[in-house]
Amino acid sequence: MHPLLSISTPTPVRIALLDLYDGEPNQGMRALRELLAAAEAATPGVTFQLDAFDVRAKDEVPDLRYDLYVSSGGPGSPFDGEGTAWELDYFRWMERVWNYNANAPDRPKHVLCICHSFQMMCRLFDVAEVTRRRSPSLGIYPVHKTEAGMREPLFDDLPDPFFAADFRRWQAVEARRDHLQDLGAAILAREKKRPHVDLERAIMGIRISPEIVGVQFHPEADPPGMRVHFRKPPQRVTLVDKIGERKYERLLHRLDDPTYLMPTYRRVIPHFLRDAIRAARPEESASVDG
Repeated sequence: MHPLLSISTPTPVRIALLDLYDGEPNQGMRALRELLAAAEAATPGVTFQLDAFDVRAKDEVPDLRYDLYVSSGGPGSPFDGEGTAWELDYFRWMERVWNYNANAPDRPKHVLCICHSFQMMCRLFDVAEVTRRRSPSLGIYPVHKTEAGMREPLFDDLPDPFFAADFRRWQAVEARRDHLQDLGAAILAREKKRPHVDLERAIMGIRISPEIVGVQFHPEADPPGMRVHFRKPPQRVTLVDKIGERKYERLLHRLDDPTYLMPTYRRVIPHFLRDAIRAARPEESASVDG
């Protein structure tokens, strides 16, 4: 991983990591922590202050003192928390960030929403219909950029299509074009092409604003960690039961091949961090290493 910045930062970059896993064991939080630690280590003169918030299990949300926010994936339905305190607080947090950015354009706070958080984001801003898939998507699959996605900084240097870890039972479809237009939002990517299936291709990424963006896939998924995890007997049995032996072997092959997942892992979140830190520290932007 190349250095994100070449600056001397007098105070740590404050990062809030919102955990939506509801206390369930997972690989996502480990992968996010490791990726952020690697980014900090690769960035001379910069230190991160990372604080985690257990959103669903403990109803914890961050305040506005952070420079940037990463909101994780999670299990279950994006409607599981409907009407609960934690969901109301989560939505209020995102609305506060939105309102802050509208009134402080010189020092905006950036948000990245992943998978479950992406679906929550779509619900809050009403930019797409969030529905249950006919069958779960479990594996490493191509993601196709839209016209806006071709210009998306998070996808810089990624081919079209690029590959991403896709583990979901829910999806965003039926884009609300009027709401997208009112927000100035754009659809960035869609799922793999399936000419033989007469169903709309799910939305895989939306930029709500210059500061708030979400992706349906898992950009934090690291091939070495996933390889170890899915080769464990309990995980292997569970996955084979869900997708079959052939697709399981294809998943392992794509984890072993560095041309599949590694480009996405090395670019999407590092690019998000690069741009978010530039925006949060404009006085140092001239020293940022692109």
